[in-house]
Amino acid sequence: MHSRAVRVGGNTAKRYRLHPAQVVVAGFAVTVLVGTALLMLPNARVGPGGASFLEALFTATSAVCVTGLTVVDTAVYWTPFGQVVIVLLIQIGGFGIMSFASVVGLAISRKLSLRSRMTAAAETKSVGFADVKGLVFGVVRISLAIEITVALVLSLRFMLGYGEPVGRALWLGVFHAVSSFNNAGFALFSDSLMGYATDAWICLPISAAIILGGLGFPVIVQLRRHLREQARHPLRWSLRTWTMNSRIVVAGTITLLILGTICITAIEWSNVNTLGALDWPGKLLTGFFQSVQTRTAGFNSVDIGQMDSASLLGMDVLMMIGGGPAGTAGGIKITTFAVLFFILWTELRGQVAVNVFGKRLSRAVHREALTIALLAVGVIIAATAALMLMTDLSMDVLMFEAISAFATVGLSTGITAGLPWEGQLVLIVLMFIGRLGPITIGSAIALRERHTTFELPKERPIIG
Repeated sequence: MHSRAVRVGGNTAKRYRLHPAQVVVAGFAVTVLVGTALLMLPNARVGPGGASFLEALFTATSAVCVTGLTVVDTAVYWTPFGQVVIVLLIQIGGFGIMSFASVVGLAISRKLSLRSRMTAAAETKSVGFADVKGLVFGVVRISLAIEITVALVLSLRFMLGYGEPVGRALWLGVFHAVSSFNNAGFALFSDSLMGYATDAWICLPISAAIILGGLGFPVIVQLRRHLREQARHPLRWSLRTWTMNSRIVVAGTITLLILGTICITAIEWSNVNTLGALDWPGKLLTGFFQSVQTRTAGFNSVDIGQMDSASLLGMDVLMMIGGGPAGTAGGIKITTFAVLFFILWTELRGQVAVNVFGKRLSRAVHREALTIALLAVGVIIAATAALMLMTDLSMDVLMFEAISAFATVGLSTGITAGLPWEGQLVLIVLMFIGRLGPITIGSAIALRERHTTFELPKERPIIG
């Protein structure tokens, strides 16, 4: 909140101006409330009467925050009108996050005015800044191109492979393409995608959309430019022109996808309730698909509630890390985790400066990463403790649910709908904080400039 003194009729008064990040948070809150009102309409729900306020609020929050947790069955509870409202909320939420986070990244990288750049992103009518305008339109073009491509592939598969009518196949394709690229995880099947666990034509396009959405807009743009350059100069192969952000996100994404696939597949290989009944190609595909979902997508092709506790713990870690910044993925972000890892590695090696890909990290970045990570851990612990006081469920499933909500993943062991209303409110708050909190906190820390004219004497406590 900013204030400025103005004189009115001889009196000095303060005029308050919202911080642009606060404008974005307020905008998302209003969108959630509008979505809640629409989902409470009688024609949004199958059967007589409308949805309850809590059901509508939970669903709208989950859609706008592109999470995917549900308290009702999306496939049978909502009418086509209600499903259209949900997919529009997903699109608005995903587009808003990508645009806002991209402009924040632009402001940080170019050290531009916080107010001018972030306000231009928050208020799309402000098109006076050519770079911000181009960035926002770039987000729209790339989002639509990926969603249309995935929608066509899925629609053809549903129509030719499963005999769905043209209209139904197109709707299934569009809904799941939007839901996957925006990492939302909403599905129009009661068992999510368990019926298509071994269908590569369904699982792989959805996985591709999830991965691309989780990379973040800046990385997608850099990848596109790199591919164009390679097409013009096939013998020229160099990643030196890539930014540190792109290198970290791409390398981190590949590494975590591989590790997640190995972890889930190995642990669940003989579990008859998950992968045990599948042949080895099906096990590999399903293990890979579930590893992708931990990037904050939320679809499931196996029963999460039947997975081994070790798998849930590994997925907890992957969900907390999340995807790339300025994308539709949640979590603390790959870049934050990578910074913490490189700080740890530097300390273990006894070095002073933290170097990544031939560049030295600013000490301000160290503090930002530590702040976001510790705040995230604190929120998860507090929420899990609150849920434990409200229910008799075990800590591992409650923590899984809390992390899934905070990291805007949407994976569930099946306990969401059975939680008391207080517990569902906790998840609603977690989804909202997890979606907007890291961005607003990160931007406030990174873009705040407070110059001091003195420093206090140094002293070191005993560590360890």
